[in-house]
Amino acid sequence: MIKAFIFDLDGTLVDTLGDIASIMNGFLRSKGWPEHPLGSYRTMVGRGFSNLLRSALPPEASGDMDRLYREAYDLYEAAGSGDSRPYPGAVEALESLAASGAPLAIVSNKPETIARNMMDDLFPGVRFALVRGGRAGQPIKPDPTGAFEAAAACGAAPRECAFVGDSDVDMRTAQAAGMLPVGAAWGFRGEAELRDAGAVAIAASMADIPPLLGSSF
Repeated sequence: MIKAFIFDLDGTLVDTLGDIASIMNGFLRSKGWPEHPLGSYRTMVGRGFSNLLRSALPPEASGDMDRLYREAYDLYEAAGSGDSRPYPGAVEALESLAASGAPLAIVSNKPETIARNMMDDLFPGVRFALVRGGRAGQPIKPDPTGAFEAAAACGAAPRECAFVGDSDVDMRTAQAAGMLPVGAAWGFRGEAELRDAGAVAIAASMADIPPLLGSSF
């Protein structure tokens, strides 16, 4: 029976695509490198900031990767929440779940400091048992380590958790952790990818999430 909910962040709770594209394209432009259209970033995000940066860099990019990472990361951190906003119904769904006694957590591949700051800024009235982002030297999704940490913080067994995300990475994470894989069809990747990656349930909007409380799979 589902009693706790673990959420991805980008493309699931918050529409960050425009800000990510703007930050990365600004960085590329500063180096004289080609920029990418907004839609291209839909498939670049979701696998951690290092992989995002590597995907955005052109083949001719030169320079120390550690330095490039730090420069791009500093821009990303300084931007804060920017123009990113929660998806319609996200705040209301989270508040409804919390009012019903369901523990909530975040497991994102976004750098943890940035993830925490964004959640504090955009969801100040919602209590999360854990906000777990990408950490240096530790595995990221689809490795289930973060999902297990979130379940423990929620006081729930993995089988009692729904893992809600918008990408194949999230669905594979849920499967690896033994959690209910719930696809966020409104996110960056779309329903087809989510089903192909093993989503057991597809949510058309955030309003579809609270009714999963108490369900079995």
